[in-house]
Amino acid sequence: MNETDRHQTTAELAELLTRASWRLRRNEHKALAPYGLTFASARALRTLVASGPMRIGDLANMLEIVPRTATTRVDGLEQAGLVARSADPTDRRSVVVSATEQGQELVARLTEERRASAETMFAPLSPADQAELLRVLGLLAADSKEV
Repeated sequence: MNETDRHQTTAELAELLTRASWRLRRNEHKALAPYGLTFASARALRTLVASGPMRIGDLANMLEIVPRTATTRVDGLEQAGLVARSADPTDRRSVVVSATEQGQELVARLTEERRASAETMFAPLSPADQAELLRVLGLLAADSKEV
């Protein structure tokens, strides 16, 4: 493959991956809309459900955002009854955030909707194709450095 063909292939791969990603995001947006959640707030809630109670600073680190932004997200989730703040049992000066039962139930519903949407999207692929796509995307995702 010559350099021109390689550049064209790279551009085509980037375009197709972007289109597939947007398809997944559109489906997730449809799933989140009835609950008034954004992608960012849903990600914060999923993180709290998966990791358990934590300080807002720790949540910010996990989400790779600044603490002030994490506080804003937690504020919105708390107003919706999806998370609750409480005193940190190991340091009374600190506050921990945890998902409420309602938040946990919502994440379970969203996870099921996400799975069903992904199954529909990947249905045209054979199991072998799905395994190969998983392998290749894993290679691409392994380097988390932004370009």
